[in-house]
Amino acid sequence: MKVIAFGTSNSRNSINQKLALYAAQQISDADVTLLDIHDFEMPIFSEEREKETGIPPLAHDFYQAISEADAVVISFAEYNGSYTSAYKNLFDWASRIDMKVFQNKPIIMLSTSPGPGGAQSVLAAAQGSAPYFAGDVKGTLSLPNFFDNFDAEKGVVTDETFNQKLNEIINTL
Repeated sequence: MKVIAFGTSNSRNSINQKLALYAAQQISDADVTLLDIHDFEMPIFSEEREKETGIPPLAHDFYQAISEADAVVISFAEYNGSYTSAYKNLFDWASRIDMKVFQNKPIIMLSTSPGPGGAQSVLAAAQGSAPYFAGDVKGTLSLPNFFDNFDAEKGVVTDETFNQKLNEIINTL
């Protein structure tokens, strides 16, 4: 199974990137590709810009990466209670190629933050909107207090309840 995974933060030390990779690596026999949204930085979306220059090639590359995957693992960073601007811009451009950005791929949606909220607000928003963009959400899961529940040296989540729930979601793929 070909799986793409990514965190939606453009931080070089993204805890969501780490969580997405960890989760994807728990999928048996998965060929995991970790996308870095830094590789997809584009001008801020606007209809005028699209008319002037067209859809940037990087948006097509992102859309194509989803096309080639059998499953998608996304971990959502929450900035001020919502999507990061980097992810929102990438998503907006990709949606201009086809509103069905997720192309009916099975998706595991995650979120984490340093605090007790675990970025649940943005996770709920992403889950709620996924059907409009052909997202087949198999499950959502939030990891609160990332630095208390993730062993950075080993690259693993130490919260057994989270791991059990993650495995239950993975088993639906």
